[in-house]
Amino acid sequence: MREIAFIKQNKEKWLEFEQVIFGKTKKNPDEIASLYIHLMNDLSYAKTYYPKSKTVVYLNHLAATIYQKIYKTKRHETNRIVYFFKTEVPLLVYEYRRYLLFAFVFFFLTVGIGALSAAYDETFCRLILGDGYVNTTLQNIRDGNPVAIYKSGSHLGGFIAITLNNLRVGAICFVSGILGGFGTFYFALNNGVMLGSFQYFFYQHGVFWPSVRGIWIHGSMEIFAIVVETAAGFILGASILFPRTYSRINSLMIGFKVSLKIFLSTVPFTIAAGFLEGFITRYSVDMPHWLSVFIILSTLSAISFYFLIYPTIVNKKVYQDAAI
Repeated sequence: MREIAFIKQNKEKWLEFEQVIFGKTKKNPDEIASLYIHLMNDLSYAKTYYPKSKTVVYLNHLAATIYQKIYKTKRHETNRIVYFFKTEVPLLVYEYRRYLLFAFVFFFLTVGIGALSAAYDETFCRLILGDGYVNTTLQNIRDGNPVAIYKSGSHLGGFIAITLNNLRVGAICFVSGILGGFGTFYFALNNGVMLGSFQYFFYQHGVFWPSVRGIWIHGSMEIFAIVVETAAGFILGASILFPRTYSRINSLMIGFKVSLKIFLSTVPFTIAAGFLEGFITRYSVDMPHWLSVFIILSTLSAISFYFLIYPTIVNKKVYQDAAI
């Protein structure tokens, strides 16, 4: 069957799904479950015969949304917070995984631009990081502790200030997506270039490894979370620029809800990164090398598993449940 014929044949059924999603049509759980099974069959057919079409993307979105309506009321998911992190967010991340991929590609590209700019222009780091920070760090390098700046302030005060600042940065990346994604693009560009020049600065002065042992104790989760928040901003922007079959206002409503949930899912990791920066990073020079490496790999593995691997596991379970 040609794709256009497939769409015409099932269009009314899919529109009925949209009515249920937006609350314009009321159906009992059994009726919704029945529609969901039909939709999964359509999605499987579309993936087989039109794997790269927009129809697959559209049906994926409908399937994920209606799944949440069905399963969020299950008795074993009475804890809304548990459901949110265990099922809802992973399904959304899987559905919008292309945006996460784009955010990571853009992140590495901008970090590379920052590093190359610092390598070919000696004044670039001062332009990006500021004379005060550069001069202080140079003195710390001469004193034998390149990351001594993290020792300033109290443990608790540093933790609170750092966490609030990181949450602010992540919120800006996400909310600025309302400008069609261009605001997110601008802030993500600044963050990536700053990180690239920042890390090259330590390499340039021969303290790359000590800086990695210190900075990335908290940086693994902090930076990863910012990339996810950037993806959330791109999702919000795309909902305005590319409404698909929805009206622009409905598309924006969906995009805002999805991107907000993905942003909120990064908050625990941002708080954990703030804790590490406030309480642990300051001791990186004194701790054994194996311990700092262990912390870095552990934190990176935890957040990578949640956003890159776990969504696929949850999505697979959804298909298995639908087939039962």
